[in-house]
Amino acid sequence: MIAVWALGCYIAAIIVWNAVLRRNIGEALIVGFVVTGLFAGGDIGHVMWRGFAEAMQEEVTFAALAFVFMSYLLARTPVLDQLLGILNSLLGRLRGGPVYTSTVAAGVFGAIAHVGAAVTAAVGSVTIPWMKRSKVSGELAATVAAGGAGMGVTFPFSSTMFILMGTAGVASLATTDDIVLPLFLGGLWCLGYRLVAAFVMVRRHKVQPMDRADLLPLRASLGAGWTSLFLFVGIVVPLLLTRGPSGGALGDWVGTKMSDAISLITWIPVLLIATVLILGRRHLPRTGREWWQVLGGAAPQFGVIGVTIVAAFSASNVLGELGLPQQLTELLAGVDAPLWAMALIVGVLVVGVAIPLTASATMAAIGPVAVSSLVDAGVPPATACVAVLIFASTEGASPPSGAPIYVASGIAGIDPARTFVPLATYYCVPILLIGAAVATGVLPV
Repeated sequence: MIAVWALGCYIAAIIVWNAVLRRNIGEALIVGFVVTGLFAGGDIGHVMWRGFAEAMQEEVTFAALAFVFMSYLLARTPVLDQLLGILNSLLGRLRGGPVYTSTVAAGVFGAIAHVGAAVTAAVGSVTIPWMKRSKVSGELAATVAAGGAGMGVTFPFSSTMFILMGTAGVASLATTDDIVLPLFLGGLWCLGYRLVAAFVMVRRHKVQPMDRADLLPLRASLGAGWTSLFLFVGIVVPLLLTRGPSGGALGDWVGTKMSDAISLITWIPVLLIATVLILGRRHLPRTGREWWQVLGGAAPQFGVIGVTIVAAFSASNVLGELGLPQQLTELLAGVDAPLWAMALIVGVLVVGVAIPLTASATMAAIGPVAVSSLVDAGVPPATACVAVLIFASTEGASPPSGAPIYVASGIAGIDPARTFVPLATYYCVPILLIGAAVATGVLPV
């Protein structure tokens, strides 16, 4: 069980280095990566190098850095202020309006795009600055944005769902059609909880409506900043090309599945950056020297986000090399417990694995054995699949390794470690309990 011990030591090393020794999260994740590598023994050099090389090829690494750069450019132009003016005219009069809007928008976008980091980035790039304008702290704004990332997993038809349902062990128990409606209902339970959490946060942190002196009539704000709405083109165009009737028709025409040909997490930030460059061209540098100064100013943000994400993915790759999926399968297969206890055991295990891994990787690693363990305990197969997907959806808000945490923190301009406790309190633990409630039938799907 060397990989299981490596997982425990990885998490412990990060907690000690970051929370106890008060070092930054980038250092902590590098230490965690080294600790996992030590478990490879004499093969440490080869295993760590391969883990690092694979991490450098992750799309999320590029996307996170691209969104940080986009946010930095937005701050140098009036484009975002114009868009925020329109949004404030619509919802700024509501107490906590930006928090609720971010939560609902994450649910809507997640049901379409399903990629946690993309959900956080696309929604957070607009709502995080808006929340901060409403005097919401950067910590709370990043927490709300990252906390909504997992809704892409809890609505059909995510790649994570297909990975789980495509495994031989699960396919023999239930079909994809069997879980579409139950998963949609499970997603609604998760969205409903997040709205309750938003209500609690708004009251607890005394989030107020925007000052009326800062609000313009809708007609005035639209007249001044209607062009800022083109920011949404960078989100809508990739979605139209890859999803729905338009994506299906285009895929039939070119002879390939468009969601495989066009990566949302790659092209959404690229198109958003291009849109900002066009809309804000009058306020951006014009010479090479000026652009070099701009890039120099953005460098510190790139450093923190880049190091943390690469180190996190490198460690997860090493754990895979050590045999974590197989060893966890053996552990679960030997557990004999009543339904409520089994639901919590499976939930804790899936949530724990989802800390260093993505939801998709978690499903590939232990999804089948998690489902079969719940079914053996008496859970209907479709319900078991929904519960396990809900457990895995915490990957977006699981400190310290969830990629959406660093995307949201980069946009908010804060230390990611400041979101760890709020994310665990408001999202990870409650979503774990929701998954257990679904598995035991307390929340019907």
